[in-house]
Parts: sequence; structure tokens; C-alpha cells
Amino acid sequence: MLHLKGRELAWRESVRMYALPAAGRPLPKGQFYLVSKGKKTMDQSNTTVISSKMLGFMEKSSWIRKMFEEGARLKAKHGTDKVCDFSLGNPDLPPPDAFQKALETAASDKSPGVHAYMPNAGIPMTRKKVAGFVGREHQVPVSEQEIIMTCGAAGGLNIIFKAILDPGEEVIVPRPYFVEYGFYVDNHGGRLVPVGSNHDFSLNLKEIEGAINHSTKAVLINSPNNPSGKIYSDEEIRALSDLLTRTSKRLGHPVFLVSDEPYRRLVFDDLAVPPILRHYPDSLVTTSFSKDLSIPGERIGYVAVHPDASSRDTLIGALTLANRILGYVNAPALMQRVISMALDACVDTGKYQKRRDRFADILQDAGYDFIMPQGAFYFFPRTPIPDDTEFVRLLQEELILAVPGSGFGMPGHFRLAFCVDDEVIERSREGFKRAFDMAKASQGPVIG
Repeated sequence: MLHLKGRELAWRESVRMYALPAAGRPLPKGQFYLVSKGKKTMDQSNTTVISSKMLGFMEKSSWIRKMFEEGARLKAKHGTDKVCDFSLGNPDLPPPDAFQKALETAASDKSPGVHAYMPNAGIPMTRKKVAGFVGREHQVPVSEQEIIMTCGAAGGLNIIFKAILDPGEEVIVPRPYFVEYGFYVDNHGGRLVPVGSNHDFSLNLKEIEGAINHSTKAVLINSPNNPSGKIYSDEEIRALSDLLTRTSKRLGHPVFLVSDEPYRRLVFDDLAVPPILRHYPDSLVTTSFSKDLSIPGERIGYVAVHPDASSRDTLIGALTLANRILGYVNAPALMQRVISMALDACVDTGKYQKRRDRFADILQDAGYDFIMPQGAFYFFPRTPIPDDTEFVRLLQEELILAVPGSGFGMPGHFRLAFCVDDEVIERSREGFKRAFDMAKASQGPVIG
């Protein structure tokens, strides 16, 4: 087993996903080239080609993708039907019929200029339809001027941070959080400031307030949350809005509330996600259609700006320019036309809820401690031992792939994506039991 002190990594030498290749050559089994603080064991030629910052990012980059790659290795070795892969939030349900019909209609359009350049903020008619949809969802009148079509929610977050951040300014985010947030903020000179949440993953306002200072530019939330499935309640959002209103007055500049909402419509038990724009004027919402339409590869989403946001016109101008100069130019034209005809469509969330309930039964039966997810398609249970990466390794021995909670800023947990076939979920039942029992046995007898 390979141990990296201070990095919470413990993997068998056969696991090669933390390795960087030497001069483009494949690594022999069990060989590693790792970048460690104060000591570099990686091929030195890479340090003259790749920036040291990017080398650091590569080392700590998304555990989710690394687990996806490990899944491919295990499937090649043991067979796809033997591996239970819960590592990647890649929706497996087919897009709704309304999307397919809209796609066929848009693809058959031969109108002049249909594939031409457009305003950087997007096709005016699409923005108008999206504005009407957002107004209904958030209970605030929104015009097409307040909508910028983007390359997914990731593109939306990047243009937001490009528009609002000066170097060194901070964005507060509650734990657990999507690991890429740190990279998105850093892309534009900012600093991500993670803060604690309550035991049930609800917002801890004292933690948020304690982290606010003159460098704070935004608070970033994600509801339903990836990885916990938590929906922040209307009361929580109202209290957070009151806090940011008071704080903005004290600081003399607005603290924006940025809401990342790709799972907004994937909710269970008749719950609903509160309308962010209704509560706080200095708010921006970004989302994509990746999850609710099952089209993550199409990279289509939008940013909605509150019509009463501070310096609204300048903010919208900055977002639009950022869309262009970050290299997006504009969101994909075909998908803009398609989603304008399918805004009310959504995958069958009932199927995800049935999978959630089955998975909950498996985890509860095995003895795991978890909070029932209210939305999205993830569980985020506690690990039965403190070292979450070691426990994920134990799951791998059972051919179960999960992602350590350390990758989401919350060690001692692990994430499971249940956007997989029902048969895969059921097949994992005994493996989860064995891994749990093995982890408990490794701790030895409890003396007390």
C-alpha cells in the first residue's frame, strides 16, 4: 500500500490514477511520479513545460474523474457486469421525448443564418423564453436582458467570477461542495473560502458570517447539493439573504449570492427548491440542462441576473463580455434553439426517487450513517472509519467505486451517485456489507 502523509491518500500500488507519465511514456505497473510539497519526484522535464500551478492542480484535480478512470480499469479486468460504479454523476435516463422532438425540429431548420454568429449573450428569442421560465420559477419578473446563455453551469460560474472578482477577493462556500468550484474561482484571481455546515448539511449562518470580511465578494450555494442531496429551505435562504443585506451595508459594497442550480428540478418527496431571486436582489442564478434533460454533453445553460442587482447594466455587460473573451463566444446555437422549445420538459424524477429508496435500504441494512438526499442523485454517507480514502479502497476490493468525501471538502464521508441501472444498485448490497464489516474490524475491539 502507498501512503502519502498529509494527503489522506492510501491506495494499493496497482492503482495508478495518481500517477503522471514521464515524458509521455506509459508508467510501469506500480511506478509513480508524484509532486509533493518541498520534494519533487516527478520527471523534472515536466517542470519546464507545464506551469507549476497547473502541475499542482493536476495532482489535486477532481477525484470524481479519477475514480471514473479507475472504474474503466476494473471493468476491463473483471468485466463490466461485475463492477458497481457509483463514481460519476452522469445521468443515465434518456432525454424526454419533448427534447428529442425539439432537436429534430431545430436540426431540420434550413433558414438563412441559422448557424451564424449571434449576440454574445445568446439568441434573443431563446433568452426571451428563458426569461419567462425563470420569472415563473423564481417569482420575479425577468427580461431577456437579464439572461445570458452559457456553455453549461460551469461556463456560467466562470463568467460570473470573471465579471465580479478582483485578484484576492473571496467567495465563501458551505461544505460539502463540488470540487471544481475552487478551480473556477482561482481562474479569475479569487480565493475559495469553505465554511462548515450543520450536521444535516443545512447552512450554518454563524460559520458564513464569521468568514465574511472586506475581501468577500460572494457566497456560493448549490441546492440541491452535490454531493449531499440537501435542499436549503426557504427559511435558510431568507436568513442568508438577511445576513448578506446587513453585511453589504456594513462593508459598503454588495456581497453577491450566487446559486448554482443544475439539480433544481431533480427533487423528491414533493419538495421544491426555494426561489433565490425572490429573496435577495444582489443574486445571480446559473444552471444547465445537463441533469433535468439528461444532456450533459451538450453544454447548454444560462445565467439569470436579478433585475434589481447593483449596477445591473454594468454587471450584465461584464457577464456578456466574459462570455466572449473566455473563449466561449456564445452558447451552442443549435442547443439554444432546442431548449427554447423544451423548457418545461424534464426526465422522470420518479425513477431516481425509486433508486434512492432502494439504495437507502441497502445502506441502512449494512449499518451506514447517512442523511436521506432530498434531491439530485447522490448519497453522502459517513465512512465507518475516519480515513475516507482508505474506506473507498476497501470498497474497491468489493468492486464498488465511490468518491472520498475529502474531494468535496468533507473528510469522513463518501459520495455515491445513483444515476445507474437498478440492477447495479442491487448487486452492490453484499459488497457494502462486507466493506462495512471489514472497516469496523480493522479498528479493533472497543475498550470502555
